[in-house]
Amino acid sequence: MSYLDQITSPTLLINEPITRANIKRMADKAQRHGKKLVPHWKTAQSREIGNWAKEYGIREVTASSIKMAEYLCGQGWDNIHIAFPFNPLETPKLNRLAVSQSLSVQLVNPVTTQKLVDGLSNPVGFFIEIDAGYGRTGVHISDFGTIEKILRIAAQSDKLRFKGFYLHPGHTYYTPDKAGIYEQSRQALHMLKMKYQSEFPNLVTRVGDTPGCSVTEDFGDVDEIGPGNFVFFDLMQAELGSCTKADISVCLAVPVVDINRERKEILVHGGGVHLAKDVLVDSEGNKNFGEVVFLDESGWTIPFDRSYLKSISQEHGIIRASDSLLERVKVGDLLGILPIHSCMTADCMAEYLSLDGKKIDHCEGQ
Repeated sequence: MSYLDQITSPTLLINEPITRANIKRMADKAQRHGKKLVPHWKTAQSREIGNWAKEYGIREVTASSIKMAEYLCGQGWDNIHIAFPFNPLETPKLNRLAVSQSLSVQLVNPVTTQKLVDGLSNPVGFFIEIDAGYGRTGVHISDFGTIEKILRIAAQSDKLRFKGFYLHPGHTYYTPDKAGIYEQSRQALHMLKMKYQSEFPNLVTRVGDTPGCSVTEDFGDVDEIGPGNFVFFDLMQAELGSCTKADISVCLAVPVVDINRERKEILVHGGGVHLAKDVLVDSEGNKNFGEVVFLDESGWTIPFDRSYLKSISQEHGIIRASDSLLERVKVGDLLGILPIHSCMTADCMAEYLSLDGKKIDHCEGQ
């Protein structure tokens, strides 16, 4: 039976060969530059896809929450890093997980550090997150007082081990000067390494965002890279130049429920609860919530004439249709939608369907 015969409602499809090619490309790049690849699993959130990653030499992984880390525990990872400023209310759960799984957390202030010193019963590593210009979270690169206070407090405990510095230059998503931002990030981490390496000879530095890691070929003396979105890619990444549309390995299959040929619009069952509401806006101010592809037995093809979701509500999606799409589509057909932001789409859908008809796990679906 074709995978298409299983679909009666919005379904997130995954193309395994493209996904594997994306993982392999980044793993090969890391190896070529002598860096360890520790992917951020906030995009895939899947044990099965994690097993694919291990086939390309990936041994450590990053989670965005302790819930996700718990889901990934017991899967053979050498270490799971929780790349979110640690929430001290979750210390009891961290202790339970650390009994049988190597874990590390992210610290950004002395208060949380002290709470871990007081509350940990099992060994846990930690990175200090650094802010070198993004402005979302982390200790500012010039705030040595806070860095050293965190280190002094952590040294009071034999359960809390300093691993190094973590930097996420997320502003690469908002500027064309990715090379400039990465140069700043490299310089920031190099400076910290030189300052603290004599005291902590085993410290490592990690940088991670998909746009930068996809286009950068000079990582300097950064030890580890930790992108996440590269596993699937999406239209936003294609817009940023991280990939081509042919590299996008997930798409949302949606049923066609109505067609208005006068307005050149197609109504599909697929809205914000399936895709989230990330949007791209073109030079003329048109909103794009996802682009149409044609589904077939082997996956999907990208049409020459672009059709796109012009608006979405909770369950509804309205496609601005090209003439060629209107000629071939009918009510009851299935169309594919390439997502703007694959991480959020996958989180909404909480499960994947492979092209051979197999369901693949997602953390939110368990």
